Amino acid sequence: MKMYKLGVNCNKLALAIYHAREVNMDDYLKEALEIVKAQASVRNMTEDEITSMVMKLASGIKGICEGSVTPDGGMDAQAAQRSIKEKTISCLECGKSFKIITKKHLALHDLDAVSYREKWGFKKNTPLVCKSLQRERRKKMKDMQLWEKRRKQPAE
Repeated sequence: MKMYKLGVNCNKLALAIYHAREVNMDDYLKEALEIVKAQASVRNMTEDEITSMVMKLASGIKGICEGSVTPDGGMDAQAAQRSIKEKTISCLECGKSFKIITKKHLALHDLDAVSYREKWGFKKNTPLVCKSLQRERRKKMKDMQLWEKRRKQPAE
């Protein structure tokens, strides 16, 4: 597989892509080629990498310019998990930070906990609290050992 360090080969490759696809070289494709050219000047890229990167960027730029791509739609589960930090959890709707995202706050966005989790890609059982509060609650429950007290009660 050939690796290209962009220089003269970039123009040849751009022309090859242009002729192979038989499309008009519109502004989106030109912008995508400029970005890929800059990227390939920094590192070695294969023909397939260059081609796929140009196509992805061109369609992405076109989608953004035409307004068909929404910023919320691209949110993945990992980004949602990053909103849960040690001392705060960030509301992905408004960006505010809390120790716990309450039903009352979610109601401001016309959501409940289940729909919020679905919308932002959280697992169903993920608590909407910061890590320290979750750890503190878990420790308190282990210290109380309610399950042991329940077993010790005489059967009635």
